[in-house]
Amino acid sequence: VHRVVLRASRKAGVTGVTPHVLRHSFATHMLEGGASLRVLQEFLGHESLLTTQQYLLVSVEHLKASYERAHP
Repeated sequence: VHRVVLRASRKAGVTGVTPHVLRHSFATHMLEGGASLRVLQEFLGHESLLTTQQYLLVSVEHLKASYERAHP
């Protein structure tokens, strides 16, 4: 898997892409799309929700949108 990702990222001219980075990106996009932590836990195959939470990065845009929705 690592070699496939490395080849594809080189073809695309992108550096720093690994399967692990793609897992983090997947989890973040799913969260921002409305998936629950529990659903992400299943997708990622984690036994603990704490492990799943470590995968999540929340974008500034998502933070702003959440703030605007919750704080009039």
